[in-house]
Formats: sequence, C-alpha cells, structure tokens
Amino acid sequence: ELLEETLFLTVNIIDRFLARENVVRKKLQLAGVTAMLLACKYEEVSVPVVEDLILICDRAYTRADILEMERRIVNTLNFNMSVPTPYCFMRRFLKAAQSEKKLELLS
Repeated sequence: ELLEETLFLTVNIIDRFLARENVVRKKLQLAGVTAMLLACKYEEVSVPVVEDLILICDRAYTRADILEMERRIVNTLNFNMSVPTPYCFMRRFLKAAQSEKKLELLS
C-alpha cells in the first residue's frame, strides 16, 4: 500500500548509504528495512510503526536495532533525504507526453 516514490527513495537511500558505509551481511536486511522506514517518513502520509517492521524481519532485529540504524543512516547521509529519483523524471516525462495511466504503470 506504499507509494511508488517510496520504493524508489528506499532504493536510493540504501544505495547512497552502502556507498559510504560497510555493512555486514547479517545487518543488510536491517539497513534495507530502516531505509524503507526513512523513505516512508519522507513520502507517506501514514508511516508504518517500527513493530510492523520487526515482524517483517521475522523478529531478527529489535526496536533499538532499527532506531540505531536509522540514526546511522541519517548521519551518514548528512540528513540529505530529498533526492530526485528515476520515478520523478519518468512521471514528468509521461505527463509532458500526455500519456495514459496504463503506460505509466508499464513504465
């Protein structure tokens, strides 16, 4: 039920974070779910609660783990969450081309 922008921003946050920080394999899922939490906070009207994210991870991490990773990601990215994603450009291009919704979904 999340917006498409949230997915693209999540991937962007993960990519920028992993370019600057080394993350052990065991904590990669934690980085991903935390990036999704940050993207939701930026894009969504209602943000999933941390407990839901813990369930998504099959209780592999605690609330403290997620909040610590959130702090680490935000500090690593210097609080720079707003970035243009490919979805922004695609949506603008399709709007200028006066395309149908079906083409947007296929794109």
